[in-house]
Amino acid sequence: MKQLDTINQFEELKNQGKHIFLFSADWCPDCRVIEPILPEIEEKYPEYRFVYVDRDQFIDLCAENDIFGIPSFLAYGDGKELGRFVSKDRKTKEEIESFIESL
Repeated sequence: MKQLDTINQFEELKNQGKHIFLFSADWCPDCRVIEPILPEIEEKYPEYRFVYVDRDQFIDLCAENDIFGIPSFLAYGDGKELGRFVSKDRKTKEEIESFIESL
């Protein structure tokens, strides 16, 4: 999974193609739980490019996008928000896949 480096990169990516941004943090136990399944999910949905956003590094970006719980997912297609799966709750593989399929 690609890691977000700058806010400018976020703006570029969300406006070009289909991306799913995963807002997460190294210290987040619920984020660590889904980590092993993420490569499988990325492989299952090749039409999306997945991008890891470190919540601590991009706290302002989280606030701008109303992301106050992690792990959270934000999907964009050519500049338009396609959907969001935002909460502080632990997510299952099935819930993540259901979210992506609903986009």
